[in-house]
Amino acid sequence: MTHAAHLSQGRLLPSDLDEAAHRCLVAGFDGTTTFPDTLKRLIDRGLGGVILFTRNVRDAEQVRELTDALRALRPDLLVAIDNEGGGIGHLVAAGAPEVPGSYALGVVDDPALTARCADALAGHLATLGITASYAPVADLQHRPDNPIVRTRSFGADPGLAARHLRAWITATEGRGIASCAKHFPGHGGTETDSHHGIAVDPRPYDELLVDLEPFRAAVAAGVPMLMSAHVVYPALDANRPATLSRRILGDLLRHDLGFEGVLVSDALEMKAIAERYGEAAGARIALAAGADQVIVAVPDLEVTLACRDAVLDALRSGVLIEGRVREAAERVRRLAERYATPAGTVAAWDADAGPDAARRAVRRAAGSRGVPSAVRGAHVVDLFPPPHPALNWGGEDLLTPVFALDPTAVGTAVAGEPADPAALADGILGRDRPLVLATCDAGLHPWQARLRDALLARRPDAIRIDTGLPEGGALCSYGRGRVNLLAVAEVLTGAGA
Repeated sequence: MTHAAHLSQGRLLPSDLDEAAHRCLVAGFDGTTTFPDTLKRLIDRGLGGVILFTRNVRDAEQVRELTDALRALRPDLLVAIDNEGGGIGHLVAAGAPEVPGSYALGVVDDPALTARCADALAGHLATLGITASYAPVADLQHRPDNPIVRTRSFGADPGLAARHLRAWITATEGRGIASCAKHFPGHGGTETDSHHGIAVDPRPYDELLVDLEPFRAAVAAGVPMLMSAHVVYPALDANRPATLSRRILGDLLRHDLGFEGVLVSDALEMKAIAERYGEAAGARIALAAGADQVIVAVPDLEVTLACRDAVLDALRSGVLIEGRVREAAERVRRLAERYATPAGTVAAWDADAGPDAARRAVRRAAGSRGVPSAVRGAHVVDLFPPPHPALNWGGEDLLTPVFALDPTAVGTAVAGEPADPAALADGILGRDRPLVLATCDAGLHPWQARLRDALLARRPDAIRIDTGLPEGGALCSYGRGRVNLLAVAEVLTGAGA
């Protein structure tokens, strides 16, 4: 072994057990070309994986140099990233393929097209030396007030979600990339974002079983990883969120669903865990409950060290059973053996898959909604919430693709509640042009609904567009990824006719 055994407040742990404990950790960090010495020491002692974010990405060449440098320290290090497509992506600066989010793929309902999109994302990862992707989302979008799943889901129908998960997982596997279905046993029945607080799904047991169908399909398709939800399900375990629940991770996932791959936690710094338990205790409890790896995504490595030390201290005291950690580490070792080494050559992917999917989704909905003829020279008003800090959505607006297709158009983009809505409305209505009014999940953001309704009261002829879930607009993009918004802009301006 190249690392020293851990010694603190008690007995010396065997070096192989120390390494096993480190394999159970996935760490975030700062850096694009270099990384902290603390991370190097963690890798030297057996760190199981790292997770990259937008902060680690400058361009494609830089990312590949970074991943090569990480693996030079430890060849079996897993390098992972969230790579769902749509508006959730960290690799825009590295030339990521333009792919819509899962909801648009579910609207089209062509699993072969979903496979083409997943193949494009996975092929790009392979060129960058990233071989683990925390995608796809297996959650069903049940509630209109759910703030976090929404267009990240393939939809509300479990059969539809199941067939698209199978297509995604199979295509990703074909590229030698590890996929991860999330967030077990489903985040779609909550009204709270677990990034911001503890989420509860109050549905009875029989209703929760519906959400398991996509996960069963993922397991049957051979998905190598599942990610747990920081959600409390009183019908399954009234006391602890799934990430910390032996009943859910052990009895339900391992025994009932028969999953034998790596179970990874959602990020421990999310408030659902951090505020109630603390990240360090969360790491210890999650591993004891049946998780194989825990993610600490924040770049502050002191948080990762605190989680590591809590696990080591629990092993020394006997609170955490040695066999449980060795079992988890062995699963991670097998995963790394299969996926840690990037492919030597990467075949080309279909760059048209994502644009095709986005266009088909928009036009399928448009065909049933009586979309008006193309509008030129319009005033386009785009209302949307600020980017979610944890998801690193890039804040793309509808105006950019509209202006590219129609230079005579003008526009107003409003990201977040305006200070003076009345003055904003007066300014918008002062222009003598056709009016296009886009909102994004106005049902979740009352300021959008109020401003939309005020504008429509004076301009009932305005063309309405939804850029989140459908809410009655003439057009819907089903997400705010660039390719989603481009597809709407093409129909709106007539450029895609």
